[in-house]
Amino acid sequence: MALSNRDRIDRLFQVLAPVVDDFISSVIAQVDAGLPAEWVSLVQAKDVKNGAPSGTTYDPRDPQVQFRMLTEGSIANDLKEGWYPFSQTLGRAGETFANELREVYNSWSDNGTFTDDDAYRALDTAERFLKLVGAAAEADEIKAIRLNLRRVTADKEDKRLLKAAVGNPEATGLRPWREVLQPHDDVATGNFHASEFAADLYKVATGGEADSDYGDPVEFFRRTYLTEGLRDLIGRAVRRFSGDDNASPVINLQTNFGGGKTHSMLSLWHVAAGLPLVSFPQETQELLMANGYSETKVNRVAIVGNHLSPSGVVKSDGTQVNTIWGELAWQLGGADAYAMILKADQDRTHPGAALHELLETYAPAVILIDEWVAYARSLVGRADLAGGTFDDQFTFAQSLTEAAKGTSGILVAISIPASESGEDADLVAGNAEEVGGANGLEALKRLQNVVRRVADQWRPASSAEAYHIVKQRLLSSPMLLPLPPSGPPREPTSRCTGNIATTSHGKPESRRTRIALDVPTPSIQRRLTPCTRNGPRSKDSSAPAACCG
Repeated sequence: MALSNRDRIDRLFQVLAPVVDDFISSVIAQVDAGLPAEWVSLVQAKDVKNGAPSGTTYDPRDPQVQFRMLTEGSIANDLKEGWYPFSQTLGRAGETFANELREVYNSWSDNGTFTDDDAYRALDTAERFLKLVGAAAEADEIKAIRLNLRRVTADKEDKRLLKAAVGNPEATGLRPWREVLQPHDDVATGNFHASEFAADLYKVATGGEADSDYGDPVEFFRRTYLTEGLRDLIGRAVRRFSGDDNASPVINLQTNFGGGKTHSMLSLWHVAAGLPLVSFPQETQELLMANGYSETKVNRVAIVGNHLSPSGVVKSDGTQVNTIWGELAWQLGGADAYAMILKADQDRTHPGAALHELLETYAPAVILIDEWVAYARSLVGRADLAGGTFDDQFTFAQSLTEAAKGTSGILVAISIPASESGEDADLVAGNAEEVGGANGLEALKRLQNVVRRVADQWRPASSAEAYHIVKQRLLSSPMLLPLPPSGPPREPTSRCTGNIATTSHGKPESRRTRIALDVPTPSIQRRLTPCTRNGPRSKDSSAPAACCG
């Protein structure tokens, strides 16, 4: 049975309620250890003060009560003047999400209706809120509902457009665009979804990525446009793995939210797999060969902060890993590598000289660290967690970057959210939620200070390159396509194809000609060349044929 948008919103709050209850309890506990289990009493006290009956029952899993606690500053202020415990943990972005979700719940509880756009926005906001409070599994569940809705909406739009096209007499004789610019199979069959543009390093590294576009190295590079920054990054990595000590040992992947950091990390991950050179697409082969690629498998580590528990984790072989340095060692060489820093991990102290020995033993290696700020901020004010203290993170960051600098064959790539103008307090729009409140800002500032001492900066994709990135992902052969069969041309297609098939001197060109997709303005525009504005005109009009524009 098809889900309605009200059903989707209902499921949203079923997933959200337990997480918000736990989040409020944990934040309140940092201020008053006696309140977490009874935080609803703060809401009740305010209502009683305003004349509500004292016998009213308040459920800590009621979204209305939860979002009142998060959004009404006067509730906590009644207990302690000037106290709003969520400002540091949520930040302005999180407060905005909470206010919006409160409005959604009010509308839902009043039997309001939701358009596809309304439901999609609510699901997206809930997903962002869950990521902000560290509930990755629940965020993925909401994401699945959101993507399902997007596919349903796309199907509706496709049917509407198809119906309009069938009844449009002006379309008669035009070739379908899919024959002119052939999309990849998943796009053509409707199985494509835009989430594939959001690379997931954790899933790829752990083998949980079902999409071959990211999980399979060959397919990954076949659909990846090699920007200048990506070429430079891969070149530096290959030289470093080959023993070139002049190549960058530490790279700071700092850019805006959604700027390609994770995709670049995946490039390093796949290059380090040591596949035969001939397996890669031609352009990637040439890049690797030019930088001395040796087809040698490199040890790989991928640490993603929002998937790393500050309480520690038991690995598949039974190893208890507590800290980020313990995780690094275990990924490098399992229990044997972990044994080299066992005491430091158990004592929650940075490994010091043992880290140098570890890297020398398992070189060459690539160490990728994403979402470190998210992990570090979860340790603020908590000395009881297995992951160590907040300050330990930056001591280890300094030790790791210095050890990588002094060990041949080791490359460390660290992603850090970008600030507006280089100032730590001015975050780019979209990065505030990635950083997460005052605790995240402090973690960002300190991590930047440590990493910048040693790291080389990475160059993100330019706005013009972003167009080519999307084009290569969507189209199977976007630059070289066959012309239609010869014979009496059909109107109005003939006007374009005739112009493409001849030069400005009227001489026929090759039966295969290039269709260039250009970006003369910030918006993406498609243009056929050498078809020009001065091409053949319609018999019925002084304007050029529509398909030639």
